[in-house]
Amino acid sequence: MSDAGPEALVGLLAEESRLKVVSAIVLGAATDQEVVSATGLDSRTVRKALERLIRGGVVDAASGSRLRVVIERFKEAAQSAAAARPQPRPEALGATADQASVLRNYLDDGKLTHIPPQRSKRRVVLDFLAGQFEPGRTYPEEQVNYLLGRFHVDYAALRRYLVEEELLERRDGFYWRTGGTFEIDQQEAR
Repeated sequence: MSDAGPEALVGLLAEESRLKVVSAIVLGAATDQEVVSATGLDSRTVRKALERLIRGGVVDAASGSRLRVVIERFKEAAQSAAAARPQPRPEALGATADQASVLRNYLDDGKLTHIPPQRSKRRVVLDFLAGQFEPGRTYPEEQVNYLLGRFHVDYAALRRYLVEEELLERRDGFYWRTGGTFEIDQQEAR
């Protein structure tokens, strides 16, 4: 099996004849001749595509003469790509330094992994989330759901916590920010 990364896997599948060959095998073609029949490609093109796919670790022909797609190769490539993807730092999402120290334990790829059960930590997370709302602006519930849903699937729980902690106020299906940390522009403060 090839140790090449996700880019090499995508490169192998970027050529149409190789993609057709892999597709035919996934759909049940188990021999060269079955791949030719399923794809409509000539035998020479199928043989060349199979040679490249076998060298690249995408297709296995070792089990007798039956072809199979090496699904593990795709899983490895996906895991490698995910591990290589840069993780946004909490500060890049607008967190203060104090918030960031707690948020690092609860954010993965900019999403909350879970809502902290400990009130003090949950309060820090909620303070950060309240910062996503502009002071003085009113938000319909759908927009609140959207903004909170970018961070966690259970936006209703987050919305309820924000209201309970008096960081958001609610009336007639509209919300507005009533608390939380915010930066004061030093120029405006003078």
